Amino acid sequence: MTQSKNLAARYPIRRLGQGPLHHFFGYYDKTVWDLDDRLVLANQVDCMTADLTPDMRAQVGYFDTRDGDRFHACGVTTAWNWQMGCQLQWLEGRPGRQFIYNVRRDTSGGIYPGFGAAIHNLDTGETYQIDTPIYVAAPNSRYALSVDYSRLYVTHETIGYCERFGKRRDLPLYPADDGIHRVDLETGATQLLVSYADLRNFNHRPSMDKALHWVSHIEINPSSSRVLFLHRWTERVEDETCFLHRLITMDPDGRNMRLLECSDHPLPQLADDFDPTAVGTYDYEKSEYQISHPLWRDDSHIIVWGPHDGSIHYHLYTDADGGAVEIIGDGILTENGHMTYSPVNPRWLLTDTYPDPHTNERLLILYDCDQRVLHELGSFYTDPGLRKENRCDLHPRWSRDGRQVCIDSVHEHERQMYVIDVSTLVDSR
Repeated sequence: MTQSKNLAARYPIRRLGQGPLHHFFGYYDKTVWDLDDRLVLANQVDCMTADLTPDMRAQVGYFDTRDGDRFHACGVTTAWNWQMGCQLQWLEGRPGRQFIYNVRRDTSGGIYPGFGAAIHNLDTGETYQIDTPIYVAAPNSRYALSVDYSRLYVTHETIGYCERFGKRRDLPLYPADDGIHRVDLETGATQLLVSYADLRNFNHRPSMDKALHWVSHIEINPSSSRVLFLHRWTERVEDETCFLHRLITMDPDGRNMRLLECSDHPLPQLADDFDPTAVGTYDYEKSEYQISHPLWRDDSHIIVWGPHDGSIHYHLYTDADGGAVEIIGDGILTENGHMTYSPVNPRWLLTDTYPDPHTNERLLILYDCDQRVLHELGSFYTDPGLRKENRCDLHPRWSRDGRQVCIDSVHEHERQMYVIDVSTLVDSR
């Protein structure tokens, strides 16, 4: 079931893409729409849930919402995963219509051999590649930030890229020559901003010393002047409930690092007799120590799900030394989700839930921050047989005008993208 009849009448929903192929975008942190709210970025694949191999291809392209939602393929990639896709995103700071996505490269060049990125210009039809894969591109499109996807494949397989010879077994715990790199999108030049050794030494905790370190959820603020990321470390990568987390911000040149939150805590799961296979698919997302899904609301505020002062909520952090921390939706927004503020009115917070353990339904939610009212946009079924690596979260994303929402879903037993019209709600307030 997609929506109850009354919800469908109020918030019309339509599917993008027809026929036997599957379509998805990936994560929640980037808009799929171009600046005109016409073209919607997407990946097209021929299966819904397969275990990925380095040879599996995804067509990269867009739906044209003024041409019957027809899909147009622009390129191909084999550097992707079910959770984040290929980091496909618009380069909105460049003239015309250009987007970037990750690819595999038959080259030993670059800081992460075998991976790079492709930049496609829709107006000229031209594509060129750079030697470094990207995690996120700055809104001004001048630079991007990069991490080692081979490392992520070991530490957090869901968001890494699979390797032909399996997971690496030679990863150093906290190397001084790897971490977050900055990539100049004009020249392709790279610069190491902060290393894993730097992160271990920054407000050091004893739990870091024997742990494997990595970085995820890198996000750049709207003016491209500040960066947030999650620093994570663990002694047991097989069990995500053993992950430890910190929310950190810094300047785009790596300076002025600031620790906003740390959820270091004792880990009884590290006992020798603990069985990581007993951990449920979504137990990690519901941990009381989880710091997840941070995103900039504006240039100086960050929304995140995580603990603060011993209690876990949606928290809004001010990026400043001693900055305020505010609970959002206290007693109303009680579950972890993928949240974004409306691009035109921060009154509206869009989010979702993980599947209910009994019904396997996920809720799509629009929260009114002014009135403290939750509006349910729909309920979407997911196959309980899906695993962490091939699951399909809703990952809701706003249109540029804040009147539409796009999700990925498998409620029709296919992996497809859907657009929900929320204009009757956001325009009437």
